[in-house]
Amino acid sequence: MTTKTIFEQIIDGEIPTSKIYEDDKVIVINDIAPQAPVHYLIIPKKHFPNIQEINEADLGIIAHVYRIAQIIASEQNIHDYRIIVNNGKKAGQTVFHVHFHFLAGSFFEKLIP
Repeated sequence: MTTKTIFEQIIDGEIPTSKIYEDDKVIVINDIAPQAPVHYLIIPKKHFPNIQEINEADLGIIAHVYRIAQIIASEQNIHDYRIIVNNGKKAGQTVFHVHFHFLAGSFFEKLIP
């Protein structure tokens, strides 16, 4: 038996969380260690340990992630944001369930004059 990732436990309702958005393909939550004023995690419900495990048949889920980012940005009147994916331990991935960081807020003013 394999151990569930924290994201699988959240998706399965075993760990309570405040959801920003949820549908049959993804869940969106606040990051517990935010790196920006707005820092959400967009998590596919289907488990992929890393990007290399996503096959062609599942690419629609990735397109859906970006559509949900558009919807969230629109609903919250966010015009400038980043979407970041860490793939692999050396790239900063700490939970081995593919997820997308949605970052927005005043930190852009410091990064990009």
